[in-house]
Amino acid sequence: MASTSKPTDEAELKKALATGAVKQAPMSAVPPIACYCIASILMTLINKFVVSGANFSMNFLLLCIQSMVCVSCVLIVKKAGIISFRAYDTADAKAWFPISFMLVLVIYTGSKSLQFLSIPVYTIFKNLTIILIAYGEVIWFGGRVTGLTFVSFVFMVISSVIAAWTDVAGALVDSMPTGSASISTTSLQAVKGVVSNLNIGYFWMLINCLASAGYVLSMRKRIKVTGFSDWDSMFYNNMLSIPILAVFSIIFEDWGSENLARNFPEQTRHMLLFAIAFSGAAAVGISYTTAWCIRTTSSTTYSMVGALNKLPVAASGMLFFGDAATFGSVSAVGVGFVAGILYAVAKNNQKLADARAQADGIIPLVNRS
Repeated sequence: MASTSKPTDEAELKKALATGAVKQAPMSAVPPIACYCIASILMTLINKFVVSGANFSMNFLLLCIQSMVCVSCVLIVKKAGIISFRAYDTADAKAWFPISFMLVLVIYTGSKSLQFLSIPVYTIFKNLTIILIAYGEVIWFGGRVTGLTFVSFVFMVISSVIAAWTDVAGALVDSMPTGSASISTTSLQAVKGVVSNLNIGYFWMLINCLASAGYVLSMRKRIKVTGFSDWDSMFYNNMLSIPILAVFSIIFEDWGSENLARNFPEQTRHMLLFAIAFSGAAAVGISYTTAWCIRTTSSTTYSMVGALNKLPVAASGMLFFGDAATFGSVSAVGVGFVAGILYAVAKNNQKLADARAQADGIIPLVNRS
């Protein structure tokens, strides 16, 4: 005989909604939030440092080493009993391989765009991925975009336009000679080279946004089929990426001794290899601190932290890589910051509305005779 009583957590949910009780984040939420911010900033800075070399061209090799370090780290942590994930299975690997291939496209295009664009511009344009994912969920998963969410998207587009305009204008000014009398064919060729590099950077950024959205939407559907946890996804993503990246590196990159010497100069070789290895470990840190942050606080708090984190990430580019802190660049970051806050608030409101609708559906009405 089926039980007629409702679970306690359903009643507690209704009670919390009725009384307006809000769960306050305890002080224990501070460490995971701080660790997540530090890990994401370090990851961006290190990748920018590695790919910013004047002669660096072996992005596939870079990403392959990072994936190898990442897999090694999670296996060590699993053996230590800190985390757990399913063992390797050929059927799971075949089912997950298309997702790993898309991830390779995401991380490669991300590294290429970071190679040509400044950190603030890269960070701002990553916001456009949110818009693509949101409307992809509307098309494929029956999601919806609220009015406030749409307003946040408008601010994201505005911040990207400001960033691009400022980036192009600043690059053109820097490439021009100081005196008008010195304008020559050489200076015009320098301007042409700057514009060409920016076009390449924005091309890779566009492909990265499209690939990132496709990757997230495809992974969401695949997770439902495979039942993967976060650590399962991370393990299979990186493990299956290694052979893809290795093959692409061998086919498309120059493994000659001269090119290797250019990419890894003797005077900075050890520093570069350490930075690559450290970035692979930082990827594990980001995955762990993301799960830690969501578990300790909430997904809404995590979204808000992600929005707030754009400011220190952009500021770190200005501080460590000499990215210009002009009125336009600061305005673009500020508008992007507001867009992120609006998006986080919109998602929070949408989540509360869905929770109320669910609670109204699970709490029975008073029986009438």
